[in-house]
Amino acid sequence: MSDAAQPTAAEVRAAAEAVKVALDRHLAAVEHRTGEDDPAVSDAFNALAVAAEVYDERLYNRYDEVTPFEIPDPDDSLPPYNGPEEPNALSVLIRRDYAVVEPQRLLAQAQRIADVEGDTDNGGVAGGSVHAALGVLFGEYEPDEIASRHKEFGLEEGDSTLWVSAADDLPEPGEWLSAPFDQADPQQVVCRFDVSAVFDEDDLDADIDDLEEQDA
Repeated sequence: MSDAAQPTAAEVRAAAEAVKVALDRHLAAVEHRTGEDDPAVSDAFNALAVAAEVYDERLYNRYDEVTPFEIPDPDDSLPPYNGPEEPNALSVLIRRDYAVVEPQRLLAQAQRIADVEGDTDNGGVAGGSVHAALGVLFGEYEPDEIASRHKEFGLEEGDSTLWVSAADDLPEPGEWLSAPFDQADPQQVVCRFDVSAVFDEDDLDADIDDLEEQDA
């Protein structure tokens, strides 16, 4: 993104203030809810999601920083929960997509890792192919660290999702290792958190402008 396209510091601050307002509105709606499916609570939730998304976008574009908030898309609903009422175990399923946008940066980072560790077996190939470099990279760093440092490795984030799935008991050791994702059942999912480029920045900016106008 060019400097001209970056939001100003004032725009970032305005987005942060809009999050605070949305939080207050959401809490007030929850405190005065009239039933389990109170539309006021739903509306306040959606407004908070919009405000948080816009703040996250502006913060990242201005300062290259992110928030810890991951708001699930309210339109991306799960089927009715059909798992145990009192789970004795849980599975956490994570998918993160990346595009390799700077192969040379990835190859150089993998070669550096191999050189530092003195790995004579992988040292000659780590910087020679993207396939080998990815093996070195993911062998060295935890997935969460790669997610937080992806730009250093020549990667660009795509969509990501995290599912928390309930179970009665832990599977036997080694039971699912050959097909770890085949048994994922959406009806066992307690909660999920999605991040996607499907959230259109222009629509979000329009929504946050509406919020700001209401507070003017």
